[in-house]
Amino acid sequence: MAAVGVGGSTAAAGAGAVSAGALEPGSATAEGFLIEKRGMRWVAIPQQPLTLSFSYVPSTPCSSPCLKYISLAVLVVQNASLILSIRYARTLPGDRFFATTAVVMAEVLKGLTCLLLLFAQKRGNVKHLVLFLHEAVLVQYVDTLKLAVPSLIYTLQNNLQYVAISNLPAATFQVTYQLKILTTALFSVLMLNRSLSRLQWASLLLLFTGVAIVQAQQAGGSGPRPLDQNPGVGLAAVVASCLSSGFAGVYFEKILKGSSGSVWLRNLQLGLFGTALGLVGLWWAEGTAVASQGFFFGYTPAVWGVVLNQAFGGLLVAVVVKYADNILKGFATSLSIVLSTVASIRLFGFHLDPLFALGAGLVIGAVYLYSLPRGAVKAIASASASASGPCIHQQPPGQPPPPQLSSRGDLITEPFLPKSVLVK
Repeated sequence: MAAVGVGGSTAAAGAGAVSAGALEPGSATAEGFLIEKRGMRWVAIPQQPLTLSFSYVPSTPCSSPCLKYISLAVLVVQNASLILSIRYARTLPGDRFFATTAVVMAEVLKGLTCLLLLFAQKRGNVKHLVLFLHEAVLVQYVDTLKLAVPSLIYTLQNNLQYVAISNLPAATFQVTYQLKILTTALFSVLMLNRSLSRLQWASLLLLFTGVAIVQAQQAGGSGPRPLDQNPGVGLAAVVASCLSSGFAGVYFEKILKGSSGSVWLRNLQLGLFGTALGLVGLWWAEGTAVASQGFFFGYTPAVWGVVLNQAFGGLLVAVVVKYADNILKGFATSLSIVLSTVASIRLFGFHLDPLFALGAGLVIGAVYLYSLPRGAVKAIASASASASGPCIHQQPPGQPPPPQLSSRGDLITEPFLPKSVLVK
């Protein structure tokens, strides 16, 4: 409100104060105020009610860097602990559990957890949950059926991981499994028409070289090897798992691009298909043995730890992964390799020789280089170019620089790694 003094003197009470010397009582000002005399003072009253806009920004006890560090820790622990726990459970003396039953149990627990989370989102209203699931799963059955293919591949991948880890040391598997970056990149180029920078192609070559060195070390190792472990079978299983992981991730991104389904709904749908397909695989591979010895034959607390890690670890990563950029994910992968190697030396007597260290170092460097966003590479190149010579185009002062576009019209600052709501 603006207050105006008697006799033409103006007492400004903030922006919009006006002078009454040239105004008649009751007339409207150009600013949309109505002048009235109240007692010994003139006041300006707005003709339209004022609308005030407030924005509330809640204060959080944990800043963005803190969330990134938490997500980094979660990614590192989950990546390393799953491999180590599977290796530990599969190499324990005594009755060996059926891997197919562990895959089915993980899918069941994952599906039930997502169902409970959806129930909590509906504030405990069973009717709303049933109507929501009927609409999302049955009415929109086309979207549901689209998940059958990636669910089949993920189920196959989970079973192959058990075969690979049962026949390879945990550290060797962790290094070799990074071939999934290569397969994902190739499928992205073929199926999504994406392009790779020269640095990314170089990092993929470096990745392949590092894995080849590690496998050469594994094949030429002179240490004792358990009779029930076959490195050739383990290598074939991990390569097949990497191929399935790369194809499933890119296929999932391709068919569900623009879909509005939540993370929990998609994982519930995958859990439904995964449970059904896992039971088919169990019947086909180990049906007779499971029927005679029981579904939970060989289950120990270590086995239940593996099942819980596989079921809940992926969901936990799906929650924190939004706080981690691709550089952080690459750094987490590198730390997971180091942690798995150190733990393997301590737990399984793994022998670290210079050849393995060289191959693992090449893989760690390749993962980090590949995870760099294209914008960072362009920024380095631009800085080098500006330091070597004058800039041809200069942006007018006060104007933000225009976004850099690729040949497809995408921002080059977008990271190449596909973003998926799933963590498998």
